[in-house]
Amino acid sequence: MKPKAQDVPATDDLFRSRLDHIINMRHELVKLANRIDWSHLDAEAAPFYAEEGRPGIPTRLMVGLLVLKHMFSLSDEEVCARWEYDPYFQYFCGEVYFQHRFPIERSSLSHWRKRLGEDFCEKLIQESLRVAFAAQALSQRELKKVVVDTTVQPKAVTYPTEAKLRFRALIALVRLARTHHVTLRQSYVRVAKRALVMSGRYRHAKQMKRAKRQERFIQVRLGRVIRDIRRQIQGDEDKQLAFAEALRKANILFWQHRDSPEKLYSWHAIETECIGKGKADKPYEFGCKVSIATTAHPAKAGHFVIHAQALHGRPYDGHTLKPVIAGMTRLTGIEPQRILVDKGYRGHDYDHPHRVYRSGQKRGVTAAIKKELKRRAVVEPLIGHLKNEGHLGRNYLKGIEGDKINVLLTAAGYNFRLLLKWLRRFFGLAARGLMNLFQRFLISPPIQIHFHSPLKGVFNGRLGKLDMLELSV
Repeated sequence: MKPKAQDVPATDDLFRSRLDHIINMRHELVKLANRIDWSHLDAEAAPFYAEEGRPGIPTRLMVGLLVLKHMFSLSDEEVCARWEYDPYFQYFCGEVYFQHRFPIERSSLSHWRKRLGEDFCEKLIQESLRVAFAAQALSQRELKKVVVDTTVQPKAVTYPTEAKLRFRALIALVRLARTHHVTLRQSYVRVAKRALVMSGRYRHAKQMKRAKRQERFIQVRLGRVIRDIRRQIQGDEDKQLAFAEALRKANILFWQHRDSPEKLYSWHAIETECIGKGKADKPYEFGCKVSIATTAHPAKAGHFVIHAQALHGRPYDGHTLKPVIAGMTRLTGIEPQRILVDKGYRGHDYDHPHRVYRSGQKRGVTAAIKKELKRRAVVEPLIGHLKNEGHLGRNYLKGIEGDKINVLLTAAGYNFRLLLKWLRRFFGLAARGLMNLFQRFLISPPIQIHFHSPLKGVFNGRLGKLDMLELSV
């Protein structure tokens, strides 16, 4: 059922310390926490709670932990450990008093992330843009001109080779057979492991014929184990159901070659795709394609991510533009009037082609548009920040749903990180402005102070500032 509403006591607790008494209430994390509409996020998360049962975990705690994790590029374990000793993290997550122990299990963060899903994570990006509008860090004018580009979100997998994948399939089938008490004629684990080691040594020595002989040895032993398991479980529906997925993946790997229509690049992450982006250092990347959209001209706080989406099935860039712009309009409520893309979007499917301009385009490009096309490259460093300072560079979440959630949470964390810098800078500028006004109206005209020292020195100048010091002997 829904968590109980947190009541803020009117009087202080004698034995506990209130967070607003021990932290700086002008800190940017405190300012950001006060600007987020937690009640709206709580209402959006209401369908995830059951009607009956014990009270659930507060939404602000779980959503706050997810936002903090992606703002500061922490793992689940790190954000939970930091919450215990950082009072600003506890205030951001809705605590009133300082807590000395973490209130939930770490695994609850994983369960909640699966429960929230893609739609709620989009609401976090929308909320970050709303806070940016309210803080005057972003305006509607900047959303009229956008830049769209694609990149690859790598999955947490090793570089796939056929020999290594087939050996992994062999190990998985043997373990599954032992679990379900299926007796094999021979497991071939020891000899297949030595063949895998020798294959790597032969390839290092450029002895390709010997290496392929060892790889063929692993393939033959994998086929023997597959046929042996099928004979043993024939007629047993329970065991056939238990071995169905493992045998399907092993059969794909057994017959897999360069031109196979269906390929597996990871045993534990079957959704992993091979994507070639034409990079010299990384000809191929293994993960999924991601679309990122940002403003062409920087807002006061920088370039915000106004849309992010994981795209499975290795789609052509031009065929992704129409759904991306539709999702962007749904999040912001503003349809962009000028869209800047790279050459990979040639032949796009957007309904208003006169609004889309590609790099190197000549037809219909005026001097002003040519100048704006130079702004297309602003999305490249933004993608670099998402990968290096966020979790886009390595995705550890499971499945296709994990790919989508990781992209959205990384984009939301990046936007909130920009807002932190903006609030820090905004209140710093406001404090400097007040100091300038104070000096201008309260200290001017300068007050002259004259005093004589034992050395007959004379001090003349403004209050609090040494303008001139004359000494006479």
